[in-house]
Amino acid sequence: MTTAETWREALDEAGELDARTAERLLDAHGSRAARAIEAVGERRVKEYRDFTVVVGHRAEYVVEDGGCTCEDSQYNLDPADPDDLCWHALAVEIARRVDAVDHHDMWYSDVHEFL
Repeated sequence: MTTAETWREALDEAGELDARTAERLLDAHGSRAARAIEAVGERRVKEYRDFTVVVGHRAEYVVEDGGCTCEDSQYNLDPADPDDLCWHALAVEIARRVDAVDHHDMWYSDVHEFL
């Protein structure tokens, strides 16, 4: 079992992010995990009808099927490795497993026009 599978399984079982699982996340993903945990704690993972969005400090990033619109995802990650994720995609995975996604019954494409 990979390190990523271990933290995923632990989150699925516990339904919350405890210290042990946070340590596993940090071991597997380093500073990306730290940023993801922070985003989840601050409720910055938003689910719209059309997209899941993570609110960063400078922009909002669309996460779909484990991929992300951020530069880290586009340039630094190994597309052949499903466990090599940017912090936005990690935040979405964590938030979904611990029921910390902020749901909005509207289209992000409509909201984004006002930003």
